[in-house]
Amino acid sequence: MRFSFRAGVLLAIFGILSLAISCSRGSRDEAFPVEGTIAAFTLTDANGQPFGTGQLEGRVWIADFFFTNCPGPCPRMSTLMSEIQRETADIGELRIVSITVDPERDTPEAMKAYGQRYGAIDGRWHFLTGPRETLNRIARQDFKLFDVDGSLQHSTRFALVDRQGNIRKFYTTGEGGTYTELPGDIRKLIAQSEAGGKSPAAAN
Repeated sequence: MRFSFRAGVLLAIFGILSLAISCSRGSRDEAFPVEGTIAAFTLTDANGQPFGTGQLEGRVWIADFFFTNCPGPCPRMSTLMSEIQRETADIGELRIVSITVDPERDTPEAMKAYGQRYGAIDGRWHFLTGPRETLNRIARQDFKLFDVDGSLQHSTRFALVDRQGNIRKFYTTGEGGTYTELPGDIRKLIAQSEAGGKSPAAAN
């Protein structure tokens, strides 16, 4: 009887531990729910070259929307993005993507100068422009944030996108915003992907 009692206690403890581990794994998996998926696009970068989802495939990336003549939130957003670029310098696959809402004025040359102002690293932080209808589709249908309609009103949130082009989380950029969570979340998302057997993109 003593053996049976001890065996029962051990089985009960094992069951509780297994449940706890299962719940913990579930929490990690649910930490980055899919908020949407980015459809294929090709835009023009600050070097005048085509750039889009083809170059981002297999990489984790951060996205935001801006325009170079913005007198409001864009300077703060770009300053924060510059800090994130610095804090994630060790993550080779990460790309930063800033998409203009002012395609008429934001030429590759204008975006290049803007990027230099904020210390953007060429090949790591990409500034993109393109046809208004394409920009509108990306902002409204894919990110579900706003319309690119000439008003220059745009979202101030950052978005974290995984290697498969799924939006996994949005971040606020105001005072006390959640943008401070981004460097840690990027590392967690990459670790989660690698634990699931997803092969990382080339470092360069």
